[in-house]
Amino acid sequence: MALTKKERRLRIKQRIRKIVSGTAERPRMSVFRSNMQISVQLIDDKAGKTLASASSLCKDIAEKKGTKMEQAALVGAVIAEKAKAAGIESVVFDRNGYLYHGRVKALADAARNGGLNF
Repeated sequence: MALTKKERRLRIKQRIRKIVSGTAERPRMSVFRSNMQISVQLIDDKAGKTLASASSLCKDIAEKKGTKMEQAALVGAVIAEKAKAAGIESVVFDRNGYLYHGRVKALADAARNGGLNF
């Protein structure tokens, strides 16, 4: 029997998480994408803490009207700013089972342009 979309993404996510893990020096940058919103967290897996987060629901991003791609780019720029403020320069990218395409790619490119290394 064929897998549903959700089951397929969860299998891909598990395969990625076996390999990718974050530390305090190099946290995991986890992306979550819904139909309308996108969010990202910088996670220290050793301590089990979120170091920084950004979302398209944040006031400064939600005020700016634009396409979902433009919002994803703004979220990437904001997380890069917050990471720099927290003293984080490099991260491990976790696409969370989503294809590296479209909004996920736009967020990653904006974070790289903001100064994050991954």
